[in-house]
Amino acid sequence: MTRETLPEITPPIEDYLKAIYTVGREVAGRASTSAIADRMDVSAASATNMMQRLAEMKLVHYVPYKGVSLSSAGEKIALEVIRHHRLIELYLAEALGYSWDTVHDEAERLEHVISEEFEDRIDAMLGHPTTDPHGDPIPPKSGSMPPDALRPLSEVEAGEAVTVQRVSDRDGEFLRYLASLELVPGTRITVVDRAPYGGTITLEHEDGRVSVGLDLARKVFVD
Repeated sequence: MTRETLPEITPPIEDYLKAIYTVGREVAGRASTSAIADRMDVSAASATNMMQRLAEMKLVHYVPYKGVSLSSAGEKIALEVIRHHRLIELYLAEALGYSWDTVHDEAERLEHVISEEFEDRIDAMLGHPTTDPHGDPIPPKSGSMPPDALRPLSEVEAGEAVTVQRVSDRDGEFLRYLASLELVPGTRITVVDRAPYGGTITLEHEDGRVSVGLDLARKVFVD
């Protein structure tokens, strides 16, 4: 089944497929309807209705109360939209001077409308990049993604030295705060200490020491 033989794929459908893919990667399995609803900021009923619609379109495998996963056709569309999004983010940052905390919202609007030719031109101009400004991998044109071998900073033990590779990009204020702490992709850090019972984590990098909470550490991914 190709995209051309499917019913019309609207931007909301693309957004849902992208959300299912993203949540599925985070949980390493089927995404729950409630998690999809949270990601899309809609009611559980609205998410359930869309899951049923996507299942009828053969874009997902949906089992009520057991979650949803993408079909091969659904995954292809999701990766295509994610590729558009992350290439646009990098283009906005590299070519137009956008800061890394503003590119996400712009890319959300543009990812649905660029042509394949425009995508290819951006890719070539940027030198065929593999990651976006936040460290997220850019899916290749082939539509496949390697397994995610990163782990959240919240799981790193005291004494370990790691490199920040990727951060959550959904909140501009969060990104600005990370930048103020120098916790950006490429930064080498050492976990100096971990307070017990989910307390703060003390980190050290070349500019000094900083302390972060567990919630923040869960959104920073390291190698």
